[in-house]
Amino acid sequence: MTLMTAGLPEDAGVSIECQLPMSSKRIDFILSGYDEKGHPQVVIVELKQWSEASVSENDALVKTWLGGGLHETAHPSYQAWSYAAYLAGFNEAVETHQIQLHPCAFLHNCTDTTALLDDRYSSYTSQAPLFFKTDAEKLRNFLQLFVRRGDRGELMYTIDHGRIRPSKSLADSMGGLLRNQREFILLDEQKVAYEMVLGAIRQTHADAATPKQVIIVRGGPGTGKSVVAVNLLVRSLQLGVNAAYVTKNAAPRAVYESKLTGILTKSRFSSLFKGSGAFTECDADTFGALIVDEAHRLNEKSGLYSNLGENQILELIRAARTTVFFLDEDQRIHIKDIGSEAEIRAHAMAEGAVVTDLDLPSQFRCNGSDGYLAFVDQFLGIRETAHPSLQDIDYEFHIAQSPVELDNWVRERNHNGTSARLVAGYCWDWKSKKDSRAMDIAFPEYGYARQWNLSEDGGRWIMKPESIDQIGCIHTCQGLECEYIGVIIGPDLLRDPATGQCTTHPEARSKNDRSIFGWKSAMKADPEGTRRHLDAIIRNTYRTLMTRGMKGCAIWFAE
Repeated sequence: MTLMTAGLPEDAGVSIECQLPMSSKRIDFILSGYDEKGHPQVVIVELKQWSEASVSENDALVKTWLGGGLHETAHPSYQAWSYAAYLAGFNEAVETHQIQLHPCAFLHNCTDTTALLDDRYSSYTSQAPLFFKTDAEKLRNFLQLFVRRGDRGELMYTIDHGRIRPSKSLADSMGGLLRNQREFILLDEQKVAYEMVLGAIRQTHADAATPKQVIIVRGGPGTGKSVVAVNLLVRSLQLGVNAAYVTKNAAPRAVYESKLTGILTKSRFSSLFKGSGAFTECDADTFGALIVDEAHRLNEKSGLYSNLGENQILELIRAARTTVFFLDEDQRIHIKDIGSEAEIRAHAMAEGAVVTDLDLPSQFRCNGSDGYLAFVDQFLGIRETAHPSLQDIDYEFHIAQSPVELDNWVRERNHNGTSARLVAGYCWDWKSKKDSRAMDIAFPEYGYARQWNLSEDGGRWIMKPESIDQIGCIHTCQGLECEYIGVIIGPDLLRDPATGQCTTHPEARSKNDRSIFGWKSAMKADPEGTRRHLDAIIRNTYRTLMTRGMKGCAIWFAE
């Protein structure tokens, strides 16, 4: 009805449920034509049947009723804007023909505008206006502003048949963001691995007859896997290769996007950073290159209930001409983690891919000390090493006698607001999720209590100065680092002070932690194998936490 009375040209182009390239996402409604000066215009309209919504603390998200329950989902303005940015970034025709894209959202059942027009969403609503049930006339004016003359659907035909590749402006912008950022400079073996992987990406991009390439890059904590990965993403885009940076955990994606852009909110580059479950319906060879960081965290199934797709490793290999897996098998910390070299090789061979393996041996974290990593492995009982102590190792390590002492140690080293953080094993329930005033990790005998970091900031938690007052967990710090790290070791790992031996206790993990969900049932089916698996997960968790600090680490055992 809104369109029928809009006074739009009868030969204006109309597209419904238009699929975005390299994605299963669809744009609800598109109107195309020309403005008064004859310039090509496309209006993207995101339609919502919502009658109400409420504010979320997370960037670009709102809370609304979906599927019978209250869920967080993308703000309609962000959704429309992101679709336009995605089209502009990857459809060559949009750039070549200078087609102007104008996103907006229409909530035709909603009259309560308060939450959706909250100031925190202003950066998105300013770029993609919101129209509500009573705004039909305003929507008509918006459409008329751009579409004055029809195109008989030619513009959408042009877009539909446009070559899918990163736009020059997108690639140049990414390159500009990367330049002069010291933390992304490649050193020694990092440069070697980067050039070798880039050679494979170039080859498969230039020659369609080249077999699929699967490259496994092995490296421990701090060897620069993520630095190489981000550089590969940027350079691939500059070469005109459809590429994406992929991780299971949202934290690395959020942090590296923020470090590149300098902002803590979503940007037009967000579509380049994808979750590992985004490829369940992806066509073969849709991407020129997928750069998979933290590949040890990949799962078999995708989706909130692990009921989607076939196998994440297989899906990633199928989806790209070249798939790069950055791997550290000693950082598998979830009962569902399947990211192993053997699993990757098996799926690569099944897909007829050529497999290449590379190593990143040098340490650029923990003061460049391989000795500290060896000490941690010995300390946690992961393996026997030549470093049972920290003698002659240039790394600050301290065992605190209380959580207060540990907290003070961290605060004293938090020089620039983001250089030191406190983390803990997931042995305490997430009470503050339902009660913002509740303390999650509390030790009354010491007068000490803190909340988990999970409520608002997610992956960007480690970058916010106020996070010094919170405690991070494995899920929001894996793959990231700061100068100093303080670690509360929970009762899932106990250490005998007399012998120095560590024992693991999965029953001490919080019921909120999904990392070992289902372990009791697994114990009944295979007690010995499950026990070994759980033991490795718990030790690997603390190995990962204790190697987040580049200059130092302090720990306290909360037995």
